[in-house]
Amino acid sequence: MEVIWQKIVAEAKVAALAEPLLAPYFAKSILNHQNLGAALSAQLCSKLASSAATEDMLGDVLRPIFADKNLLIKAAKDIEATVDRDSACTLHSTVLLYFKGFLSLQAYRAAHALWLEGRTSLALLLQHRTSLSFAVDIHPAAEIGCGIMIDHATGLVVGETAVIEDAVSIMQLVTLGGTGKDGGDRHPKIRKGALIGPGATVLGNIEVGEGAMVSAASVVLKDVNAHTVVAGVPATQIGTLETDFAATQMNQWLIK
Repeated sequence: MEVIWQKIVAEAKVAALAEPLLAPYFAKSILNHQNLGAALSAQLCSKLASSAATEDMLGDVLRPIFADKNLLIKAAKDIEATVDRDSACTLHSTVLLYFKGFLSLQAYRAAHALWLEGRTSLALLLQHRTSLSFAVDIHPAAEIGCGIMIDHATGLVVGETAVIEDAVSIMQLVTLGGTGKDGGDRHPKIRKGALIGPGATVLGNIEVGEGAMVSAASVVLKDVNAHTVVAGVPATQIGTLETDFAATQMNQWLIK
């Protein structure tokens, strides 16, 4: 976590020298803060605030949450995952400053912490503001691991009882949804290292197995075996993978 923060600070200093016009922005967003938690809280407050949910009010909520070392370790792993897997991203500071997939995920982490504390109204407010600000709708009760990359993120929907394990990659316009009005455990379980391609829809209390890949625009209505590739509407298995974890390779042609 500290190593990631040091990299972010060093990158911001270089960027501020290279583009003096943005020096105040880099100072306000990164350099004026003591640690990743403080910078992340400030960034989310700036992005999520409204006339009713002001920056000061959100700051009072978010700063204590992002003082939690365990939460910051998860955030740092999410940053590392994004730099490692996204070919368009070469700087750790870029993720914190500009990537709404990362920011919406951290807003979810704050909302989830509030949800677990029984502060459901605040949790739902954060969900609401995240949806409006980033076009990403993740229910605060969903369970999401770390080392997650959400690329582009626009249109992502994650339902209340969904589970996303560690080291998963998810593209834009993905829905992890239910199939009707029934309550209870009704949303997908995405296992470690899986890759969910752009525009994919996964519906119901089904499992996408460890290291599997759901191809773009597929509609998944039944379990996906580990280390396999599914595609189509409805999705069917079209092959197996040459790698253990599709999420870390980000290559939608690793089929054998």
